[in-house]
Amino acid sequence: MESAIHTAAPPEAGRSRGSLAEDVCRRIADEIVLGQLAPGTRLDEVTLAARFAVSRTPVREALKQLAIMGLVETRPNRGSVVAALSVEQLNHMFEAIAELEAACARHAALRMSEADRAAMRQHHAEGRAAMQAGDIERYEAANVALHATIIRGCYNPVLIDMATSLRDRVSSFRRTQFRNLERMSESFEEHSVIVEAILAHDVITTYREMRSHLISARSATTRAAPAWGNAPATAAAPLPPDPLP
Repeated sequence: MESAIHTAAPPEAGRSRGSLAEDVCRRIADEIVLGQLAPGTRLDEVTLAARFAVSRTPVREALKQLAIMGLVETRPNRGSVVAALSVEQLNHMFEAIAELEAACARHAALRMSEADRAAMRQHHAEGRAAMQAGDIERYEAANVALHATIIRGCYNPVLIDMATSLRDRVSSFRRTQFRNLERMSESFEEHSVIVEAILAHDVITTYREMRSHLISARSATTRAAPAWGNAPATAAAPLPPDPLP
C-alpha cells in the first residue's frame, strides 16, 4: 500500500547523509502514525528512494531507526514492513517516559547551570511565539528543544540516555497532539509551570508538574493518532500516585 502523501522531497545534493536519513525517517514515521501507511505495508528501499528523491543509503538508515522506534519490523522474505501498533504499547511507553522525565526534571531543578536555565527560558519563549502564531512546526521544535534541555540539565548520564532513547521512540506520536491548537496552548501553559518551578529550585513541584504534563500528553496523543492497527482501543491504566510527599 502506498502512502496518501506524494509530495516530493528536496533533492539530495548538498545535504548530509545524516540529515537525509532523519528527514526520511520523520516523514515515514508521520505517515505510519497518521494511518497513511497501514500495518503490514512493505517498505521497499528502491521505491522509497525514488519517492523521496534520495539514494538507498539514507532510506536504509531511516528504516533501521524506524525499527528501533518500533514502527517498522523485518520479516523473512518480505524485508521491512509497517509494524502493528496498539494503544496499550503506547500507554506503556508514556508511563515510562512520564516517570523518567519527571526524575530528570527534579534533578535539573537543582543541577542546571545558568547557561542551561537561559536556554530553557529561550526555548520556552520560542514556544510562546509559535503558539501565538498557531505555528505547529515551530512549536514542536521549541517543545523538543525545551524537553531536551531539561533532560540534559539533570546531569545524570544514565537518566539522560534512557529518557532520550524513549523520547525518540514516541516522538512521532507526540507530534500528533499539536494538530489540535487547543492542546498547543495547554502544553505551553503546562511548560510555564514547569519552567517556573525549575527556576525556583522547587524539586517537588517540578517533578509533579512534569509527570502531570506527560500524562496529559499521553491522553492528547492517543486521541490524535489513529494508527493503532486493528486492535481495539483500550483505556490507559491510571498511573499510581506520585511518590513524593
